[in-house]
Amino acid sequence: MTALDERQASLPERPHTGTTVWLTGLPSAGKTTLATALAADLRADGVERVELLDGDEVREFLSKGLGFSREDRDTNVLRIGWVAATLAQHGVLVLASVISPYADTRAGVRSLHENKGARFLEVHVATPVEVCSERDVKGLYAKQRSGELTGLTGVDAPYEPPPTPAAVIRTHEQELAESVAELRALLAAEGVL
Repeated sequence: MTALDERQASLPERPHTGTTVWLTGLPSAGKTTLATALAADLRADGVERVELLDGDEVREFLSKGLGFSREDRDTNVLRIGWVAATLAQHGVLVLASVISPYADTRAGVRSLHENKGARFLEVHVATPVEVCSERDVKGLYAKQRSGELTGLTGVDAPYEPPPTPAAVIRTHEQELAESVAELRALLAAEGVL
């Protein structure tokens, strides 16, 4: 046995398989809130290799300069997907909260994971546009109504819901803790935790 083999054999087993949980849904659906709460819950239980990738934050740093054309949105989503797949390939549990409105682009993200041997669980945060508009966390719906903004996903730009997600979370019908528990149950059922 080589020194490297001995070192690898002495490493503790990871508490989960590298996986990306891809939370997709409309703006203000609750994706980031849910991902943040799930990460805190998992870390409190000793799962240390958890990373959050928020679509808005990644856009600011990794995709700065991109607009909101179809091509730019796809580029942003695929960049986030590549980072998520790379982290997951190395045993990290990635919680990605990304609007990602187009089904074929999300399929591209799934392929990135498959090519790296990482798992990908697509979760639809299925909050109706009326509820998202009331929440309006970033003021986008108000700007769209006033004419300051066009191309808002789910209003005057398309959103293609996943046809066969690993889970559908309805944040408007349950408390945050219930949504977190639902995702934890999914992770347990999938053998991630």
